Amino acid sequence: MAGHSGASQPSTSDKAWPLFRSLEGYRAAFLSRDLFAGVTLAAIVIPEQMATARLGGFAPQIGFLAFVAGSLAFAAFGSNRFLSSGADSTITPIFAGGLAALAATGSPDYATLAAALALMVGLMLTAAGIFRLGWIADLLSVPVTIGFLAGISVHILISQLPGILGVPAPEGPTLQRFATLAEHLGEANVFTLVIGLGVLTIIALSERIDSRIPGALIGLALAAAAVMLLHLEGRGVSVLGAISVEPPKLAIPVVSVGHLTSLLPLGLIISIVVMVQTAATTRSFPTDPNEPPDVNRDFVGVGIGSIFAGTIGAFAVDASPPRTAVVSETGGRSQIAGLASVAIVIALLAFGTSLLHRIPNAALGGVLLFVALRIVRLGQIIAIFRQSFGEFLLILVTAAGIILLPIEQGVGIGIGLSLLHGIWTTTRARVQRFERVPGTSIWWPVSSKLPGEQEQGVIVVGLQAPLSFLNAYDFRRDVMAALKSSPQKVQLMVLEATGIVEIDFTAAQVLIQVIRQCQEDGIDFAIARLESERAQAAINRFGIDALLGPDRQFRSVEEAIRARAGKG
Repeated sequence: MAGHSGASQPSTSDKAWPLFRSLEGYRAAFLSRDLFAGVTLAAIVIPEQMATARLGGFAPQIGFLAFVAGSLAFAAFGSNRFLSSGADSTITPIFAGGLAALAATGSPDYATLAAALALMVGLMLTAAGIFRLGWIADLLSVPVTIGFLAGISVHILISQLPGILGVPAPEGPTLQRFATLAEHLGEANVFTLVIGLGVLTIIALSERIDSRIPGALIGLALAAAAVMLLHLEGRGVSVLGAISVEPPKLAIPVVSVGHLTSLLPLGLIISIVVMVQTAATTRSFPTDPNEPPDVNRDFVGVGIGSIFAGTIGAFAVDASPPRTAVVSETGGRSQIAGLASVAIVIALLAFGTSLLHRIPNAALGGVLLFVALRIVRLGQIIAIFRQSFGEFLLILVTAAGIILLPIEQGVGIGIGLSLLHGIWTTTRARVQRFERVPGTSIWWPVSSKLPGEQEQGVIVVGLQAPLSFLNAYDFRRDVMAALKSSPQKVQLMVLEATGIVEIDFTAAQVLIQVIRQCQEDGIDFAIARLESERAQAAINRFGIDALLGPDRQFRSVEEAIRARAGKG
């Protein structure tokens, strides 16, 4: 992920277009493109949202309600012109696993808890957007994110195998369920197996030919036709059955304080995952390539979508990279494309549910098998294995945690590993010696590959990281070691501070100790190229500037050396 989402600045259009930002500058000529993109999106949404609802333990129409809520809210409050929000298979296994520990899947309590969780996630996302906390989306490193997706993929695969094999769903931990399924392979229903793998094949071939081809919808239609023509219900093929749709009623889900406490950590985990995916989506499909995406505004759009979903009895929503890609690639120009697909879904719920009841559950399982295989980033896994074995281990540990532990705990471990990896990377930063590039005034870190020269009586050191409590004591030890190892008396110590973008309280106290020790030993101390405004403010705030004395900060190392020579 590039950059920090929290750094994006609101533009003047924020005030001019407080709602429906994607319609800014809209022209009538865009309408035909948006309508075509909307129809294409609906063809993908219909099977996908039903399958995702099934993955979470909900009736198919609940997936449609989540899509309607997410799309309407994002069109009104979001910023990105292409982003599609709704039920998403990335977060569904996470909250389904967490809710199953509190209530029986499919029960009224389960539905109420899911709605309350959606409300909680929505409030967290909306607050994150309002307070411009987009930087939270950068807390998950790429290897941890890849491991997270691989673990989620395994959960989806194992959860759908019973429906595709036509055998009862086993209970227990993930690996135990897989072992049980392996033992019952001989009992598989050949009809459900053919339907599931057939739908998977149709989707994969359609995607390979052109991602705009609605392979999932074609597969479901063919599967439903096969059920009717071959009378497969009498041969053990289960179908969705009658779908009753009542107009949703706005209501705040009421749950106990104890359940709210249990939902809080789950809501926080899901919120972080949604932030990461939303930021990645809006950055991958920017509204204007020449302007930074307004990630915080998009957090608000997705967040209000979850709030809306929770109040109509659905579950939390997320940004969808594949659906967003469909809108972009089919020529969509605004959120009207999403609204057109919403209109089609609402029409289906109102007048066409009879078309859905013959769809076999194995066909929806085939859709989810494709989703599970698609989210595994095999190419990136291979690249990381070849280029950074330590980070490859992060992928394995994250995936293993999600597979072996309760899924919400595994995701929590992944988030923790990502933070620990960032901390470890910062603590690895050590003080470097600098030397002058011959014939120039450039000072560069000492390298065996590049010749350099030293200045008599001068030591130049630098740190390529924020100076914080994580590395402050190593910084002091390395600086003192450099002074002691000098074969001649040191007259000037220069801290080349290009890489120091921040200085915290602990590090400031350590730096003060280093400067005082140098002064006591008769060594002049100077700071060069402290370019960060935050670090400059810290130098003043902690009294380091006063301790150094006047004119002891320089724009280059060479300038510091010349000042010392003039002083002498």
